[in-house]
Amino acid sequence: MSDALAASILEPGAVPRPLVIGVGEVLWDLLPDGRQLGGAPANFAYHAQALGADSLVISRVGDDALGREILERLAGLGMRTDGITTDPDAPTGTVGVALDVGGKPTFTIYQDVAWDFIAPSARVLRETQHAAAVCFGTLAQRHPVSRGAIQAVLAAAPPSALRVFDINLRQHYWSRELILEALALSDVLKINDEELAEMANMLDWSDHPIRLLRRLAETFGLKAVALTKGAAGSELLIGDELWYQPGSRLAIVDTVGAGDSYTAALTLGMLAGDPPDVILESAHRLAEYVCTQPGAMPRIPPFVRGNAAGPDARIIP
Repeated sequence: MSDALAASILEPGAVPRPLVIGVGEVLWDLLPDGRQLGGAPANFAYHAQALGADSLVISRVGDDALGREILERLAGLGMRTDGITTDPDAPTGTVGVALDVGGKPTFTIYQDVAWDFIAPSARVLRETQHAAAVCFGTLAQRHPVSRGAIQAVLAAAPPSALRVFDINLRQHYWSRELILEALALSDVLKINDEELAEMANMLDWSDHPIRLLRRLAETFGLKAVALTKGAAGSELLIGDELWYQPGSRLAIVDTVGAGDSYTAALTLGMLAGDPPDVILESAHRLAEYVCTQPGAMPRIPPFVRGNAAGPDARIIP
């Protein structure tokens, strides 16, 4: 058990913070203006902590300067690094990022890097037994070693933990088998409109996006499905209710990490039992703020972390 988790349980009058885990890649995004700390599970964990969780990143870095800098940077952000192991041979992961005029990224992801060989310790797997939520994706499962590690983390989490699949399709690092296996292990799916089209093609489903969301939830027994559509907003299906929140026009710096912050707000809102409209508005407010900042882990001001329903969230019949 982490010191933070133990303190939240043992201190008289303390309000327990949920243990939220991001398992998968941690890396450097090589942006046009310089490198920024990233990796979807690490981004998710950072934002979950900003929203009040006790976050744990389970990943791996190389025994090199870039790896040591990742650990130092995360520690400087107030995050735990004890779930990140060091690989003696493979280098720390890096990803080339090109941005279009709207700040939308295109990634060049390098292989045989440290996060391809994630190896959580026995202590970390024991701590996972106390997790309230575990978030994972497809990218770190490209290698059988890390795929096995992610499955071990999911197996160690209690049945009550939310298993959040942020599908995060990148390049050719996914397959039908991998996605179907991951969906079978999941409670919540977060997907964007381009990924939904890929999924529909993969499953040979032809239908309106709204009906596709319902079909995914019914087929795979999902508690919630979130569909993000960039500037067009997003939709959130929880139970039988489908909610929609329009996007807003902002001066975008880049969109790197915005989807991960959205997933963090979605997860924390579900853990708190918030109404769908509150979850949706909170996820939008955080993701939109991240779009106005460089990199995936900006400092989050208190007004962004607030929880209030927006006037534009509405239910879709």
